[in-house]
Amino acid sequence: MKLVRDTWLIFSYETWMLVRNPANIAITLIQPVTYLILFSPFIKAVLHTPSYGYAYQIYVPSLFCAMGLFSGLFAGFALLAAMGQGVITRCRVTPLSRVALLLGRVFMWMLLISFQAVVVALGAFALGLRVPPGNVLFALVLLSLMVVLGVSISYALALLVPNESVLPTLLNSIANPLSLLAGVLIPISVAPLWVRNVALWNPFAWGTRGMRAIFQGQFGTPVVWQASVILAAVAVVAVVLSSRLFSREIA
Repeated sequence: MKLVRDTWLIFSYETWMLVRNPANIAITLIQPVTYLILFSPFIKAVLHTPSYGYAYQIYVPSLFCAMGLFSGLFAGFALLAAMGQGVITRCRVTPLSRVALLLGRVFMWMLLISFQAVVVALGAFALGLRVPPGNVLFALVLLSLMVVLGVSISYALALLVPNESVLPTLLNSIANPLSLLAGVLIPISVAPLWVRNVALWNPFAWGTRGMRAIFQGQFGTPVVWQASVILAAVAVVAVVLSSRLFSREIA
């Protein structure tokens, strides 16, 4: 119960700090909305899809994955900033759970990126996407698992490499291959066989495949529950390992 209460306190504080700067939230929407409007025509042309609505069924899940992957993996910079400003240090002298200090921030990122995804989905609906709202909600669940995984990895790397000059290169070196193997630009199904085999080891690729099946109305296909199980399992492992590292570093 104490962990839940402390997590809620940290989550509420981080969310309030975020809401106090709505301009920052608006800025984070520029890139996904731009890609939604400008990149979907390329998908339609390359894959010879019959309509923009079908192109959005393919690309919006990819965009969700890109948001969860990149925003999640680069969340470590916010942790470094909090450590540099002494926020974490001040929390160390309180009875707050060390794990809650991590989980509250993870859930804040999950809320922020889910909000961005809702805005993108509404924009796609206005441009021709036709998907049952329930399917979109389940896609948001998969996205949330991606965010938890990405943020947990990012926080662990930020603690291991607390250098703002080195961390960007390290994160880019991880994020770019993961995004390519997840098919965030072009569906991985058109890639060579060896690339598809390597992508099987990428949990973000499973998330993209699962969300794409959901958006195409194939809710009952095995890839949906496979993606759910894989993402949930890997996210739990990442949270546990990151929490232990976080607790050790700020003890």
